[in-house]
Amino acid sequence: MKWHTTRFVINLATPKVMGIVNVTPDSFSDGGQYASTAAALRHCEKLVKDGADILDIGGESSRPGAQPLDMKEELARVVPVVREAVKLGVPVSMDTYKPQVMQAVLDLGVDIINDIWALRWTDPNAIGVSMDGVQVVSRHAGCGVCLMHMHGEPRTMQVATMEGDVVPQVQSFLERAAVILQQQGVQKHRIAIDPGIGFGKTVAQNFELLARQRQVRTGGYPLMVGWSRKSSLAAVTGTSLASVATLDVRERLVPSVAAALLAAERGANIVRVHDVRETVQALKVLSAIN
Repeated sequence: MKWHTTRFVINLATPKVMGIVNVTPDSFSDGGQYASTAAALRHCEKLVKDGADILDIGGESSRPGAQPLDMKEELARVVPVVREAVKLGVPVSMDTYKPQVMQAVLDLGVDIINDIWALRWTDPNAIGVSMDGVQVVSRHAGCGVCLMHMHGEPRTMQVATMEGDVVPQVQSFLERAAVILQQQGVQKHRIAIDPGIGFGKTVAQNFELLARQRQVRTGGYPLMVGWSRKSSLAAVTGTSLASVATLDVRERLVPSVAAALLAAERGANIVRVHDVRETVQALKVLSAIN
C-alpha cells in the first residue's frame, strides 16, 4: 500500500511514524514548549533525526474544551515553521481544519492535510459562499489527506460522548467521508483515515476501537492512529488526571509506545506520536518478528 502526497509517495509496507509538532501555547501535553518558530524548527529537526517518517505541524490545540483559534493567529504560528520544515527531506503534514489555512500551507509545499473535522468544517462567520476543505483538497493536484472521525467538536466532545457500538459508526462515517472526497475527483490513493481516539469517545470506547481496529480499516485506505499521551492511557494505568498541566510526560511514555505498537500490530499504517525515537525502536522489534 502507498499513500500519494504532494511531493512523496509513502510506502506503507511497514508502519510509519508521524512526529507531532505543536506550535501552540496550550496543547494538552506539551503546550508552550515549541510555541516559537525557532523552538518548533529545532523540534522538527530532532524528530527527523530520531526517525520520524512524517512531520505533523499544528497551530491550534484540539484538546477537550479547547476554544477555536482565529485564522490569522493560526497562520502566524504555522507559516514560518512550514516554510523551513518543507526543506527537511520528509513529508510535512498540516493539522488544521480551516480551509484558508489549508490553502496557504499547500501553497508552501505541504504534503498532507490532517483534518480532525474530515473536511466538514465551515466558517460560522463567513458571509455568503465560503471555501470549504473539500474544495481546497480536490482542487490540489496531489496532496494527501487524512480524514478523522470526531464526535461533536473539541469544546464539548467529552461532555456528550458517543453512544452504542462505536466501531461500525466510526467505520461508516470514515467510508462516507472518503467516498464524498473521491466523488469530487480526489484519487483513493491520496486518502487516509483516522478513527479519532479520544475525540468524543469514552475510555472503554477508545479501547474497543483498538481491540477491533481491523474492522475500521476496511475499504483499503491507509489507517493512521494517534494514541500518544491520551488521557485514556492514564485512566487504565492509574496516572492521576487531576491536572493535565502537572502530568509528567515520562509517566505517559511507556503506555503511549505500547498503544502505538498494538495499533501497528493490528494494522495501523501510520502512528502519530510525540515520542518518536522510542516508538521507532519499538516498531523495529515488531518488524524483527514479522
